[in-house]
Amino acid sequence: MPYQTFTPPDVAPPPPQTWSNIKVHSNGNFHVAGIVGGGDSMYEQAKNTFSSIRKLIETAGGKMDDIMTLQIFVTNLDENTEVWRARREFFTGDFPCSTLIQVQRVGSPKVYPPPRIEINCSGYIGGSQ
Repeated sequence: MPYQTFTPPDVAPPPPQTWSNIKVHSNGNFHVAGIVGGGDSMYEQAKNTFSSIRKLIETAGGKMDDIMTLQIFVTNLDENTEVWRARREFFTGDFPCSTLIQVQRVGSPKVYPPPRIEINCSGYIGGSQ
């Protein structure tokens, strides 16, 4: 199989036949999509989202610095400093290329408190070495 999916033991898997949280190609390229995190503040949600991404990538054999691009979707662009504050806690050296986009809503409307951030990213396992 040219790619694999991974689910860390403490991250809920997606429902069957819906999506994959991470796909890693046999050449090391990976894609992570649709990750949200709980919490009351934007900072807490961003930190929890990055933490889930880290768990996914580490389960696949990589690390956060292997991420090359981030696409960050937020419901309030004015809270960008809280997103950047959380992001600084997860990366060292050169930071990934990044886009921050305001959208009306992210994640599932059934989750409480409602998600205010969702992140997609891609990179290469071992790319930061």
